[in-house]
Amino acid sequence: MTTTTEVLVPALPESVADATVLTWHKKPGDPVKKDENLVDLETDKVVLEVPAPADGQLVEILISEGATVTAATVLARIGAAGAAPAAQPPAPAAAPAQPTPAGEAVLAPAARRLVKELDLNPAEIAGSGKGGRIHKADVVAHLDQREATAAVVDAEIAARPLAAQAPALGGEAGRPEQRVAMTRLRARVAERLVQAQQTAAILTTFNEVDMQPIMDLRNKYKEPFEKTHNVRMGFMSFFVKAAVEALRRFPIINASVDGGDIIYHGYYDIGIAVSSPRGLVVPILRNCDQLSMAEVEQGIAEFGRKAKEGSLSFEDLTGGTFSITNGGVFGSLLSTPILNPPQSAILGMHKIQERPMVVKGQIVARPMMYLALSYDHRIIDGRDAVQFLVTLKDMVEDPSRLLLGV
Repeated sequence: MTTTTEVLVPALPESVADATVLTWHKKPGDPVKKDENLVDLETDKVVLEVPAPADGQLVEILISEGATVTAATVLARIGAAGAAPAAQPPAPAAAPAQPTPAGEAVLAPAARRLVKELDLNPAEIAGSGKGGRIHKADVVAHLDQREATAAVVDAEIAARPLAAQAPALGGEAGRPEQRVAMTRLRARVAERLVQAQQTAAILTTFNEVDMQPIMDLRNKYKEPFEKTHNVRMGFMSFFVKAAVEALRRFPIINASVDGGDIIYHGYYDIGIAVSSPRGLVVPILRNCDQLSMAEVEQGIAEFGRKAKEGSLSFEDLTGGTFSITNGGVFGSLLSTPILNPPQSAILGMHKIQERPMVVKGQIVARPMMYLALSYDHRIIDGRDAVQFLVTLKDMVEDPSRLLLGV
């Protein structure tokens, strides 16, 4: 009797109910090596690689591409080399077969998906990763160079291949439409935003901060900081550290609601909103009270790299007690951020813009930023929210307070 090894869907975190089988990289009869990537699974948060649990030969694929699976589902079976392969299950009718691109070994999972769906030639795409590895951003840049249509570039990487131009509405020329299914990430973001609006009493309070002190400090020390720590000094580390100090003083802002209970968190795991080709993600920078400013900057830079490559893990995206989002990088002057459940508050940063301000009786131009704190009014009173934001403003406008804790 031939012994086989089952390839299982790995354990998924509580917030992820299922996954979609994205791409098989082997077919029945192919030899496999232990830890070699067999299949990509897409969840609403990340693309997950499933490695081979043993050496041998892939004898049977049980789940086709496009199918939805849950944790511990048997995806395939691996047998001894030379075992007779079983028939591969037919692909779903709604998913026509696509040609498999060459050079998959140098493609990151999300890039491989885009190349396959758009029927691109990987040999024509310059990879920016180690050893020429091609990432999603490289594929998007390739499309830009080819002057691809805006719809293709904005398909958030996971969109299906664009069909021929849709028929004109009402017979009129120049009014095309294209129906594209939401990616799992986009659908999950939509679900969570609606959940936040329906379950929390969201209120937003605003303030503004003079960025001149931080800008002066940054200009003075950015070069030695970068040489010492090998990372650029940005503004986000100041806001993360200021937020931690303000959260210490107003612990209800760092709390969450669980049914009829309030959970106070004695740690500071801050979500940093990052834009990725697949949509907005919020990786978690953990134990921020124990991190130096250089470590904060390094952590944020690493999140940006992972988001670009599509390599954020479940652990990167799970948990969090408070979030910060910076719409200013896109030019937003003012907005009202939406909570990231089960967190009870989120800080919105915005564009730095010179405005006339009265300083010691004189009107001067100052680089100002609007701040917005959205919070769950079920447990957070307006007084606490306002004082939290004032505390954060004081810390940013006088960074020496961060050192002195005053």
